[in-house]
Amino acid sequence: MVLTRLSAVELAQKLRTKDVSAVEVVEAHLERIAAIDGVVADGDVWRAVPADELTSRDIHAYLHVTAAAAREHAADVDRRRAAGDDLGPLAGVPLALKDVLTMRGAPTTVGSRMLEGWLPPYDATVTERLRAADLVVLGKTNMDEFAMGSSTENSAYGPTRNPWDLGRVPGGSSGGSAAAVAGLMAPLSIGTDTGGSIRQPAALTGIVGAKPTYGTVSRYGLVAFASSLDQAGPFARTVEDAAHLQTLIHGHDPRDSTSITDTPADLLTTLRDGIDGLRIGVVTELQGDGYEPGVRRVFEQALERFERLGAKIVEVSLPHAGYGLPAYYLIAPSEASSNLARFDGVRYGLRVDAPTAEEMNAATRAAGFGPEVKRRIMIGTHALSSGYYDAYYLQASKVRTLIARDFASAFEQADVLVSPTSPTVAFGLGDKTADPLAMYLNDVATVPASLAGTPALSLPAGTAEAPDAPQATLPVGLQIMAPLLRDDLMYRVGWAFESDLGFTPIPAGDTAVEVA
Repeated sequence: MVLTRLSAVELAQKLRTKDVSAVEVVEAHLERIAAIDGVVADGDVWRAVPADELTSRDIHAYLHVTAAAAREHAADVDRRRAAGDDLGPLAGVPLALKDVLTMRGAPTTVGSRMLEGWLPPYDATVTERLRAADLVVLGKTNMDEFAMGSSTENSAYGPTRNPWDLGRVPGGSSGGSAAAVAGLMAPLSIGTDTGGSIRQPAALTGIVGAKPTYGTVSRYGLVAFASSLDQAGPFARTVEDAAHLQTLIHGHDPRDSTSITDTPADLLTTLRDGIDGLRIGVVTELQGDGYEPGVRRVFEQALERFERLGAKIVEVSLPHAGYGLPAYYLIAPSEASSNLARFDGVRYGLRVDAPTAEEMNAATRAAGFGPEVKRRIMIGTHALSSGYYDAYYLQASKVRTLIARDFASAFEQADVLVSPTSPTVAFGLGDKTADPLAMYLNDVATVPASLAGTPALSLPAGTAEAPDAPQATLPVGLQIMAPLLRDDLMYRVGWAFESDLGFTPIPAGDTAVEVA
């Protein structure tokens, strides 16, 4: 029995029956991290090696591994289980946490030099809820700086590699969280999704990732990128595992002004109810030109599978979806411009001393922020500036409203909507870093649901050959979008599809991480 291969639900069952201990489960995952991720011991906290010391065989999913704390928590879970305490359904199961969520006892860097070494004095609500449910946090994962990116190449601490092919990206901005799960270094992880930053990495690494209905998972303790869009959510290797994890983290939080009092329907009760008779809406605007032939083929096969399972396929339109990407890349940078103004060298984080306050502020931000963050701050500041607000930000907000209305109309015709998650399979490291627009186009299918606030899930639908390397077989993601607060329906459709499809584990080979 290889513990790192088991799903979270399988591990939880073996922990409950005491076939294994939480300490054994944690040690198995720590051993795998030490073997393949490029970390060095640094007292009680393991840290990633410097970016210039990473090798082409290091996945680099983790920035900090809280080994001592994880072992201590696991031992405590074992003690309380032996004493007969009533523990949560996933107690003792390990988990990785994206480094955008605060956690006492470990740095929160957000992938940036601006917060290098910062030790937050409080836990994010998501972190609190995970600890309360006795999931054992293994560490903090790598990410695009301040969650701005689609490849995890914008991290100030070096890129993360895709476990399917170590020469390719894992997607972003939650690439570290996705790679940790795909690389069998954690059965579960938490990412955040602003315009697709959970779903796109899930698609590119062959795992499950979900963006909950906006406002159902607290943003307290989540370092903000775009406040009206950011949402934390689960990564897992199965739909059921993801549903269990989302159940643990969602719910109202009075400390978050964007938190809503409504909670999605129970995600587990109807999980296995099947999809016979459901209407599956194929979004006309989220397919076609720009989507790789292999991605289109896998998507068409997915639609055939839905029909065999008893669903009815209907064509639906999101007429304004084509404006989603430009609207998003005005709204999100505008909010980033405002949110990141706090990083000025005065309060906390990096400070570069200079003769005057203005010079200190400029020097700090120049040294602390990377190129992509600077680019988006400048875009957002321009869009919000006098004389341009109406032409840019206001117009983008109007488009957002139209897209939300499009979704409402589409859900009158279909129970869920589907599309490819990403127009491409995983691309090579460095292939798109010199062309920001090409990078932004990776979010074309995921941005509309983000703007509308609807829940959306990506799960593996099969594999396709990479256009640049026909010998490379890489995962393709299927996106399932559901009405607001119908996250349960999204998981139900995903479970039916996954159960019928099955999925080949990460392959071993010359370019892939070896599977233990």
